[in-house]
Amino acid sequence: MTSSSTSSRRDGKNRTATRRRLLAALGVGVPTSLAGCTDAGLGLGVETGPTYEDGTIDVPDDAEERSVEEMATAEALAELESQEGVTPLERLSIVDHEYIFEDDFRGSTVQGTVENTDERVELAEVRVRVYNDDDEQLGHYLDITGDLDQGGKWAFEVILLESPDDIASYDIAVIGTPT
Repeated sequence: MTSSSTSSRRDGKNRTATRRRLLAALGVGVPTSLAGCTDAGLGLGVETGPTYEDGTIDVPDDAEERSVEEMATAEALAELESQEGVTPLERLSIVDHEYIFEDDFRGSTVQGTVENTDERVELAEVRVRVYNDDDEQLGHYLDITGDLDQGGKWAFEVILLESPDDIASYDIAVIGTPT
């Protein structure tokens, strides 16, 4: 073996060892440094997800299933996809909310008011999760608005696609995108 081939083999081993040390250091260092940036309920920093409040369902006795046409309209208008960049913001609060059965294509809805107590919010999103009698999540639905000024209030309406007879309870949260 020549000295140049021995030299390159050594360099290769050294590079591999250096790479391994770097990866090992990152494997320990990155999660440790991120621990201060997330909350997980430990009060360590920024919250990792929204805080949900409970809601109750009181379905009227005369509530009927949507027709095929009404369901198609409701599906076209129901918000199902969360926006990118939304996060819990202390400045957004849910003032009130309630389950309301509308006797048209909307059917089961959750309606209420969100207030912005601080600087303008680029985007606000209300999230509603619905559950059956066994506390199994049936679905999640949203309503979204843009440009909610300081002191501004937003009347939201979240269309739920589940049958009113299947829904036993819901929970609700508000998140947003700061400017």
